Amino acid sequence: MAKKKSMPSTEAKPITEAELKEARDDWGKRLVAISKAYHTRGIKAAVDLAEKLLDEIYGFNLDEKERKVLFKPTLAYGAKTFRTDYEGALSYFVGENCKYPDTGFALKGWVDVTSNAGECFIDGDLAMWMGSVTFTDRHGKETTVDKSWGYKRKGGALRIVLHHSSLPYTP
Repeated sequence: MAKKKSMPSTEAKPITEAELKEARDDWGKRLVAISKAYHTRGIKAAVDLAEKLLDEIYGFNLDEKERKVLFKPTLAYGAKTFRTDYEGALSYFVGENCKYPDTGFALKGWVDVTSNAGECFIDGDLAMWMGSVTFTDRHGKETTVDKSWGYKRKGGALRIVLHHSSLPYTP
């Protein structure tokens, strides 16, 4: 009896909790790098790193037909609160875009970013995480936000397809 030839799996490798932590840590390190570049080398260096962050860890390039990410940043408001395009996300990180009322969240002098206890949902190559993220600026002041990220695996790498952030509710 002839042996059946096994076919390579077409399913993506399931995302793990360890990969989610690694992705959050990478995002934080990149945000700090953008901030440092801005304060040491200027806006051009910060924009270059912000573009690299969007190109390498967000899902704007997942599919040629659908090039959007569900992006709701912390300090956005009005008609520009919810963004799905690259331009809107880039503006949030570094400002410099007259279409958006942003001052550049990544330019605020961050020196450390940590994600705190949260919960995750994983379904194969799609995962979501929510928890809090604490940003520390160069003066030692901490700002904590509630954060949700959704990830999709593409070509082995996790890509952010949902980015939601808000300030915690204080009654």
